[in-house]
Amino acid sequence: MPSNKSVSDAPITQFVNCRILREHKLQREDLWVREGKILDPEKLFFDEKGSADQRVDCEGLIIAPGFIDVQINGGYGIDFSQATDDVRGGIALVAKKILEHGVTSFLPTLVTSPPDIYHKVCPTSIFLLTHQHLLFLAIVSLTVNVLPEVKVHSGGMEGAGVLGFHLEGPFISLEKKGAHPEQHLRSFLSDGMSDLIETYGTLDNVAMVTLAPELPNSQSVVRELTQRGITVSLGHSVANLSQAEDAVRYGASFITHLFNAMLPFHHRDPGIVGLLTSDQVPQGRTVFYGMIADGIHTNPAALRIAHRAHPTGLVLVTDAIAAMGLPPGRHTLGQQVIEIQGLHAYVAGTKTLCGSIATMDMCVRHFKQASGCRVEEALEAASLHPAQLLGISHAKGILDYGGDAGETQNIQQFPNLDLIFLIQIFS
Repeated sequence: MPSNKSVSDAPITQFVNCRILREHKLQREDLWVREGKILDPEKLFFDEKGSADQRVDCEGLIIAPGFIDVQINGGYGIDFSQATDDVRGGIALVAKKILEHGVTSFLPTLVTSPPDIYHKVCPTSIFLLTHQHLLFLAIVSLTVNVLPEVKVHSGGMEGAGVLGFHLEGPFISLEKKGAHPEQHLRSFLSDGMSDLIETYGTLDNVAMVTLAPELPNSQSVVRELTQRGITVSLGHSVANLSQAEDAVRYGASFITHLFNAMLPFHHRDPGIVGLLTSDQVPQGRTVFYGMIADGIHTNPAALRIAHRAHPTGLVLVTDAIAAMGLPPGRHTLGQQVIEIQGLHAYVAGTKTLCGSIATMDMCVRHFKQASGCRVEEALEAASLHPAQLLGISHAKGILDYGGDAGETQNIQQFPNLDLIFLIQIFS
């Protein structure tokens, strides 16, 4: 029976023998949870006279916020940019699978596609709660309207939560289109927002849009999207630094896969990369940037340069495609055929990289090893920083008192967890 009926009939769970990621440090202390919320033990003991109804021995493992992947195109044979008769089933499958790799929330990402794809697929919002991977604790709990293709559902171990869609393109640069199909690229006409709505059909439940800031009439689009609470990311672009800084002044706050599909750094005009150290970013604002730390997209030296220049803005993303979790062969990314060769994903018949097959725990591990950063920094790059980017760090990406903790009855250690990985990186 609950020990504190005067406040709540819900049982209290105490996690012992653990290291908690809190306030940028791993702290050896217990974690108290009731009804999915983290409790302040002092208030519990002295104000409520409460105590634990059950205890969980973590055996020295780290308790950290769940990972948030803001750029994931699919996985396990599911391509989010392919309209199917069972869109919600595909998203649910990926949501379930990525839990095993530490991800508790994600933005399904749609690459440049014809309008009918957006109109059928977009958007959804599944909000779930889970514990996963080395005792990650997280809960995602928002309620939004959705289109018929995907139904809002909650659960525990059913899968990671969807925080909204990331629409990457089609308003991007022809010169830096990467694997995006040229025939479906678009520009902004005199009224940029009309072009956006015509293409996407709706902006309901869209969390992020990647666009090229050098496109004519893009500034009004950036401003309008920001005012609607949609994160604007700069990417697939030939923008110079001045154009990128203008976009930030209008509200842009993210860079899509830094170094990839943008002008290379030049000492006279560093381009979008220069935002990492720009003195034109408005006071109190942070420009975040995505890094695909899969060992393929970014040389370790470049990874270290970015992290040391702007450590608090680094957001780890997988940019995973449908081939993640599957053997080598041919797969799809939207309108493109993708060929997997070893750890590389190429547009078939070319050497153009096209997403990754990395899982988020792999990216965290590689980032830790390649950058030489602290364990805390590696974890926060996949949890706290994306939460801050999306404006949800009051409840996600943290384990502060009153924050979301997940339902204790759903907590378990996944059977395929690599304990060598835990020892090497999180000891």
